[in-house]
Amino acid sequence: MTIGPVLCLDCCRGGDRAARCRHCGSPRLLAHPERDGLTIAHVDCDAFYAAIEKRDDPALRDRPVIIGGGRRGVVSTACYVARTYGVRSAMPMFQALDACPDAVVLRPDMEKYAAVGRQVRAMMQALTPLVEPVSIDEAFLDLRGTERLHGAAPALTLARFARRVEDEIGITVSVGLAPNKFLAKIASDLEKPRGFAVIGRAEAVGFLAPRPVGLLPGIGRAAAARLAGLGVVRIEDLARTDPGRLAAALGRDAARLAGLARGEDPRPVRPERETKSVSAETTFADDLREMAVLRPVLWRLCEKVARRLKRGGFSAGSVTLKLKDASFRLRTRTRSGLAPTQIAERLFRPAEALLAEACDGTAYRLIGIGAGDLGPAELADRGDLAEPGLRRDASRDAAIDAVRARFGDAAIQRGLTFGPAAPVRTGSPSSPGRDRSGTGRP
Repeated sequence: MTIGPVLCLDCCRGGDRAARCRHCGSPRLLAHPERDGLTIAHVDCDAFYAAIEKRDDPALRDRPVIIGGGRRGVVSTACYVARTYGVRSAMPMFQALDACPDAVVLRPDMEKYAAVGRQVRAMMQALTPLVEPVSIDEAFLDLRGTERLHGAAPALTLARFARRVEDEIGITVSVGLAPNKFLAKIASDLEKPRGFAVIGRAEAVGFLAPRPVGLLPGIGRAAAARLAGLGVVRIEDLARTDPGRLAAALGRDAARLAGLARGEDPRPVRPERETKSVSAETTFADDLREMAVLRPVLWRLCEKVARRLKRGGFSAGSVTLKLKDASFRLRTRTRSGLAPTQIAERLFRPAEALLAEACDGTAYRLIGIGAGDLGPAELADRGDLAEPGLRRDASRDAAIDAVRARFGDAAIQRGLTFGPAAPVRTGSPSSPGRDRSGTGRP
C-alpha cells in the first residue's frame, strides 16, 4: 500500500518518509494514502479541565491532577499523569484517591473552562461553518470545500489549527480524520494526547473487525451480553450475523449498528444540535434518606432547572427524578404528559410525588431533576379557565427572577427552602453528552 505524502504535525511542512522531519527534527509525522481526500474530523481537547489548571499553574505540570469533588464526589477529569495510576473520569473520588493518594485535587472552575472552550470553538468556526459541538471540549467538523479558503487540504488545515491552539491557548487537542463521524471519533482517541490519526475508507472494515462490539455507540453492557449469547463478541461477528437474528437481539437499532460495523455512518455534521433535556443535580456530603431533608433540596434544583428553561427558551412536558444510593446504584423515575411549563412549582409537584415513592428507607448520596419533552417557550404555562391561578404563578416566578437577577439568588427564598439542613456538595459538571448540571444533548 502506498503510504502517501508526509506531513509534520509540529512545523506543518511536508517532506519525505523518514524517522524525523527534515525541517524541524520532530518525530510526529503523518502519512496516509487517503489523508488529503478526507474531510470529516473529530477534535477533542486533551484532559481539558486538568490541562487548563496546569497551564495556569506551572508547578502542577508534572504532578497528578484530579478535577472533582471531595471524597464523596466523582472525578470530572484526570490528567494523563493521574491516569497512569488508573484514575478515570466518573470514578468515585475515594477510589481515585486510593489509587493515587498523592494527587492534587482541584474543584472545577466551570466559568474558566467555558471561556477556554469558547476560544477553541471560535478557532474551529474559523475553519468551517460546519462545526457540531459534542461537549464543552469536543466537536465534529466538516471541512468539505474549504481547500480554496485555506489554501490547503483539510489535514494540513487541522494540523495548523492544533498547532495554533497549543501556541495561543496553551492546551493541546487530538484530531481524528475519517470519511464519517463514527470513524473520526474513534480516530481521535487512538494517539492521545496531541494525537492526529487517520482512518480511511479502504481500511475501515479491517480496522474495526477485531475490536469488541462495545466500541459501537449504542451497545452497552446489556446489549453486549445479549449479543455474546449469539456468539457475537467482535465487530466482525456482528457484521456477518443474519439481520433477523440481530433485530431480535437489538430491535430497531440493529440496522444502524450493522452499518457502523461496516464502517458506514450517514449522519451529517450539524452545526445546531437539538437540546433534549435540561437538568441539575447535587451530591450530598452524607447519605440522606428522610423526605423532610430531601424535599427542600429537590425544590432548589427545580428552581435551578426552571431558570435554565427560561434562559434556553424552552418549555418542559415531563420531569425525571434521578437518585443514586450509597452503592452507586441509579434510580430514575419519569412523569410525562405535563402541560408545558417553565414554572418551578409545576416541575416540583410531580417530582415531589416521585420522591415520596422513592423514600422507602434507602439512603441516597445524589439527587437530580431533569426537564424533558422540551418545546418552545411560547407554549409554556398558557393555561385555561380551569387554571385561573396559572398567570399568577407565572407572574410570581418572573418577579422572583427579577429580584434575584439584581440582588443574587439568596435575596429571596420560598419557605420550602428552609427545611432541615442537608449538607450538600453541588455535582460537578462533566464532558457534552454526559451533562451533570445544565442542558443534555444527544
